[in-house]
Amino acid sequence: MQPVTIDQIAEQLKRLPSEKLAVVYDFVAYLAEKQQEQQSVALQTMLASEEALRQDWDRPEEDAAWQHL
Repeated sequence: MQPVTIDQIAEQLKRLPSEKLAVVYDFVAYLAEKQQEQQSVALQTMLASEEALRQDWDRPEEDAAWQHL
């Protein structure tokens, strides 16, 4: 898919009647909300796994393995 600029989108939006603009707005709002939800889930997953990973990482064997870096 070829990259699209905001200016290109704006030019196309200018050609639409107002009732279609409402549909476009709803769709863009939906996409933005989904993006926010995905970022939130990723953060929650990272935080939830931190303790389990800490138990594995905070061991003398791990410290020794990474000491030379």
